[in-house]
Amino acid sequence: MIHPSAIIESGAIIDPTVSIGAYSVIGSQVELGPGVKIGPHVVIDGNTKIGANTQVGQFASIGAPPQDLSYRGEDTRVDIGQDCLIREYVTIHRGTVRGKGATTIGPGCYLMAYCHVAHDCDLGEGVIMANSAHLGGHIEIGKKAILGGIVAVHQFVRVGEYALVGGVSGVAKDVPPYTLASGSRIYLYGLNEVGLRRNGFPSGTIRILKRAFKIALRSSLKIDEAVRKIRQEMSDTPEALIFADFLATSKRGPARVSLSRHAFRTN
Repeated sequence: MIHPSAIIESGAIIDPTVSIGAYSVIGSQVELGPGVKIGPHVVIDGNTKIGANTQVGQFASIGAPPQDLSYRGEDTRVDIGQDCLIREYVTIHRGTVRGKGATTIGPGCYLMAYCHVAHDCDLGEGVIMANSAHLGGHIEIGKKAILGGIVAVHQFVRVGEYALVGGVSGVAKDVPPYTLASGSRIYLYGLNEVGLRRNGFPSGTIRILKRAFKIALRSSLKIDEAVRKIRQEMSDTPEALIFADFLATSKRGPARVSLSRHAFRTN
């Protein structure tokens, strides 16, 4: 299941069920779990671990040194979970000692063609990045969040779980969980209601989250005041508390809310 032209360096840990395509190069510190499929012309380098059943498309580059001027060859790593789909020409760089020391891709993520995940990023379970979505360093993407095509995310930004960022957007501020964001300099457009319904969120929970959004981002309250109000009034709704905690810990601040009368559309 390993093409004769593939190069496997001594020390690599390759499960017997792994398949590796023609002319791919697997470095000495790489570990590939059961059922992993590596396409042709793939380079996997550095201290990189890829979980079971993950597929990597042709010409992808995983585990290369970070694009960080402070990097001096330290032994940092890339950890990729099981059941991920990483398409052609995706690049994923390993972490830095100034960051977390690792770039982490959670299970079930789908990275479409030409995506880039920079050093020290942390992607939660089931994240989807459409074609040519690019992440700077130290970015956190919550579980089941979706980034549209040609999205650029500034370093240190956070995108909360189940959020949706529309295509051709520039993300320089945090995107709270469960919300919609879009624009060359993003604005928030309310809740990602379609995405929440598709993921089984009850209508009552969505209704409470809409109220939390209005309290935090469409009222005259300061963020810390809004956070206290949400925590007091919605303490029995875990999702509302996640929303409040995200705002309370945001270092870059949340994106601005759009005042446009034209609603963001997801389909």
